Amino acid sequence: MTVFDRGLVRRRRQRAAARFADHRFLIAEVAERLAERLAMVRRPFPRALDLGCHDGSTGRLAAGAKGIEVLVSCDLAPDLAASADGLAVVADEEYLPFADASFDLVISNLSLHWVNDLPGALIQARRALRPDGFFSAAMLGGDTLLELRHCLAEAELAVSGGLSPRLSPLVGLSDAGHLLQRAGFSLPVVDAETVTVTYPDVFRLMADLRGMGETNATQARSRTPTRRALFLETARRYADTFAEPDGRIPATFEVIYLAGWAPGPGQQQPLRPGSGRMPLAAALETEHQP
Repeated sequence: MTVFDRGLVRRRRQRAAARFADHRFLIAEVAERLAERLAMVRRPFPRALDLGCHDGSTGRLAAGAKGIEVLVSCDLAPDLAASADGLAVVADEEYLPFADASFDLVISNLSLHWVNDLPGALIQARRALRPDGFFSAAMLGGDTLLELRHCLAEAELAVSGGLSPRLSPLVGLSDAGHLLQRAGFSLPVVDAETVTVTYPDVFRLMADLRGMGETNATQARSRTPTRRALFLETARRYADTFAEPDGRIPATFEVIYLAGWAPGPGQQQPLRPGSGRMPLAAALETEHQP
């Protein structure tokens, strides 16, 4: 299934590259959180891939914490890849140009939610890892921009009498865990955090989305110019429904974190069912109930 126009995703990221530093707050925040998670893994990763690197901030933070000797940064947009540290590669997450077992670490910060074949991209990332290599990624989840989705839908119904895809479909938390298992990762872990940002109005929010290259790139998007009345109605409904006491409006970003290991010798394995030596009631210090 082809949900996203990958050529349009590339063009919008390329266009955003020139002023990306003015709008990178979300990428920078999630990069810090990914680096904190990596710091808890007590081993170095000599060869690392920053997959969908944006401006390279995630790779730079990881390199400072995990003893990375060779860092390869890749992005769909040439100008974004060129702004990263280390070896820069223009590459598509759906068609990775790397040999199997090339890296000890693959990290990805808020890029995988634009991939059409997400299971295939995860499989390629796992294959690019050496045995017992580590995968750590963050992607936007289904509750992202829930306020904007609600107000855009209501405004379009009021202005146009119908609906069209205005924001991207996103993966849910439970689906992400299944995808890691399907891709063949060992010891998969998935969790989510919410980042809430406030804006003076919806137009500043939309400017940041454009500046990050995160505007609508679905194949089913409307090809006709959006009427100004729709944006004005969306702004009014957003302010009426969600404005805080100081008049600013919140924008919710759900960030899903994925982590897993490429299968390797000596890894922990789940115990065989029925092999436990202590009854659950004893472990919980309670009485067994037949």
